[in-house]
Amino acid sequence: MSEPKPSALPEALADDQLKSLTGTVLAAQANYYWVKLNQQAEPLLCTSRARLKKFGQQVMVGDRVRVEEPDWIEQRGAVAEVFVRRSQIERPPIANVDQILLVFALSEPTLDSTQLSRFLVKAESTGISTQLCLNKSDLASEAEQRHWTTRLRQWGYDPILLSLWQDEGSGQLYNLLDQKITVLSGPSGVGKSSLINRLIPQVKLRTGLVSGKLGRGRHTTRHVELFELPTGGLLADTPGFNQPDLICRPAQLADYFPEIRQRRTAGACQFNNCLHRDEPNCMVRGDWERYPLYLTFLAEVVAHQRDIDQRGDGEAMTKAKSKSAGVVKDEPRLAAAYRQVSRKTEKQLLRQLYSDEQCDEQYDEQ
Repeated sequence: MSEPKPSALPEALADDQLKSLTGTVLAAQANYYWVKLNQQAEPLLCTSRARLKKFGQQVMVGDRVRVEEPDWIEQRGAVAEVFVRRSQIERPPIANVDQILLVFALSEPTLDSTQLSRFLVKAESTGISTQLCLNKSDLASEAEQRHWTTRLRQWGYDPILLSLWQDEGSGQLYNLLDQKITVLSGPSGVGKSSLINRLIPQVKLRTGLVSGKLGRGRHTTRHVELFELPTGGLLADTPGFNQPDLICRPAQLADYFPEIRQRRTAGACQFNNCLHRDEPNCMVRGDWERYPLYLTFLAEVVAHQRDIDQRGDGEAMTKAKSKSAGVVKDEPRLAAAYRQVSRKTEKQLLRQLYSDEQCDEQYDEQ
């Protein structure tokens, strides 16, 4: 890489700063990363140093990174270091998130309490602060707005009522997003892309139409990307899903319900491993709205855990692979249909068809 001309360098940067700069990864695609440096308005297109891959260091959207050898003319550089993350989400892969903003619509599509709860539980499972926004409030009556606001506060959430059409609630939303990295999530068709277009006018995302047949939206977001808010902060749009999975241990599920966390402050259950079903002296079980839904989700999680336990090590989803440096790392296990039969297994199968002597002859011929 040739040395950039002095006229192409930012005047405010000292010579020692030109060799190593810090910034935030705004987008990742294949082995390239768009990095917004602290001192620059335009992001650099960067690759990652080979040593990062050697030590298994993944570069994620939202990472704070150190960039070496920036070329200001070509707008390129190389990610040399990834700083310690304060938070991380696996799906979608994004780091240093401050909060998750769940966006649902009061109408078109109709707000469904079960689907909303699945998204809330999934968001709570990340351990990151969860905020709730109800879009298209102009399509709901004042009685419906009061109903859902009161109901959700009993769940433990104080929603923002938003109307892009009437420009209501945007000020409250800007205050919530200010100087934070926020992940925007929710089902398709609730207006996430339209919301980003309003918050960040220079970004034009494709707006999906709600399917009249299914009463839900078509998927429009293809990858994760951080967008800079004019008032400060970063916003990440994520693919829309109609039914997020609930993958956790049965004992963890209760932690993802604010109502249960509140009831635990009043006292502890008799048993430390209480699942709040039919155990004696349970402090959680009772007449609260989402308790039947908690039991439904619990049955789903228990069934999933039972399925994992019954698979055994032979059907584990990952397997250990030894590295040359002595480090053992897990890697995905191929499905049975794509696994290569071992030589030992081949010989055992041959022994079932031939005598030992014939088996050795047949195996030697292969």
